[in-house]
Amino acid sequence: MTTTLRPAGPETTTEGGGRSRAFAIHVNSRPVGSVRLTGPVPGRPPVGQVRELHVEPDERRRGRATVALLAAEEVLRGWGCAHIDAGVPLGPESADGPAPAERLLTALGYRHRSTHMVKELHTAPDLPQGSSARPMSAAEFPAWWEKNSASFRAGLVERGLTEEQAQQVSAHTLRTQLPDGAAGRDAALRVLVHEGADVGTLWIGYRALPRPDVDAWVYDVEVAEERRGRGHGRALMLLAERVCLDAGAGRLGLNVFADNPRARGLYTSLHYRTVEQHYAKRLG
Repeated sequence: MTTTLRPAGPETTTEGGGRSRAFAIHVNSRPVGSVRLTGPVPGRPPVGQVRELHVEPDERRRGRATVALLAAEEVLRGWGCAHIDAGVPLGPESADGPAPAERLLTALGYRHRSTHMVKELHTAPDLPQGSSARPMSAAEFPAWWEKNSASFRAGLVERGLTEEQAQQVSAHTLRTQLPDGAAGRDAALRVLVHEGADVGTLWIGYRALPRPDVDAWVYDVEVAEERRGRGHGRALMLLAERVCLDAGAGRLGLNVFADNPRARGLYTSLHYRTVEQHYAKRLG
């Protein structure tokens, strides 16, 4: 018997201009599952995405998902993708948890890249004694953005962009996410102050979010290097909750990279729950 992918509808265009299409997984002429593929957005890293991979329960453990994922990689190569990202959602509907998907992705050469975590917000927490916050000033914004965007550009180059392309993406992010600098209405930039000294910064966004099930996203949280290990990271995350609740945002999300277990431990201790694991692979 032969497992194949067949288009299950017309190709559509994502909000940023990328390609998206749903496919049915067939064994000969019999449908046994489905998957949605999304291609790269113009001007962004050449990364394709596998979403909503589903195999009917009676057809599992027969290699259907393995063949479907390999076929998906071929489709995304044809769309010009140099990397592929596969999301593994977690929740009440995922009775088996992530283990089967993790085993499959690992066997096919994927590595755990990052985790999406979400928290329901109810009551604004108090900041630690001696800590307070203030808005980032217009004068502080350029230096903060240059430092922040440098690490962002480095990540884009790692994922396949040239230095010039990474610079263009960074400039696009600035125009779309922070067009008014520190004074934008769709974002909140805050400086954490402890006993009179600036110790960290926070960036929260409210538009074009990475997930449809959140109201706000922590795009960046950073403690000054000489101030780390003193609880200021936790204070910044408590500040994030206060800022979001003040803005009427009740669900806050964030992304934590797999090589940062300390940060994930912090978020877990603050009762963020894991909602999706992301795995990545370079397409040869």
